[in-house]
Amino acid sequence: MKILCIGQNYAKHNSEMKSETPAEPVFFMKPDTALLTEGKPFYYPDFSKEIHHEVELVLKISKNGKHIDPDLAKNYYEEIGVGIDFTARDLQSRCKEKGLPWEKAKAFDGSAPVGKFVSKKEFSDLTNLSFQLKLNNAIVQKGNTKDLLFSFDTIIAYLSTFITLRTGDLIFTGTPEGVGPVKIGDQLEAFIENKSLLRFDVK
Repeated sequence: MKILCIGQNYAKHNSEMKSETPAEPVFFMKPDTALLTEGKPFYYPDFSKEIHHEVELVLKISKNGKHIDPDLAKNYYEEIGVGIDFTARDLQSRCKEKGLPWEKAKAFDGSAPVGKFVSKKEFSDLTNLSFQLKLNNAIVQKGNTKDLLFSFDTIIAYLSTFITLRTGDLIFTGTPEGVGPVKIGDQLEAFIENKSLLRFDVK
């Protein structure tokens, strides 16, 4: 199982991060040790003082595929979930300043909490799907798939050009605006539409 993450996929998030809008999908990877499931707590790492939340819709790949046609991409996932792409923003900034890769800011242990997955058939329109993140019961991020720069199908087809997708792989599809810091003692809860699918504490 691998975790593939799409960056810069919502225009307003790109603006808040002062990033250019990409001409094609931007992606990076997290190892399986980044995965955090079943509402287990996230333990704040001692190597960072600025961990940011980034809520994202997550696709679970349902069959193997390579060079997938965009028109057929919808056949390669049956379930959707929601997750957090935790980012050590201080480490990321220092790496960017030096022109270095910044996996250590994105791929550290526990940096990919993921909640329950639900059938995509539960939603009438995947191109108009809302999701949100609450931090200590206050909404801090809200997104909708109508604002995606690159659709689910485009993402799947693009990734499969470079990397064979396998059953069980997870694709984080990008975060909307509103990213921000978490601290020890916080509780995060993420929703798709009105379904609470992920809740955990920061310790």
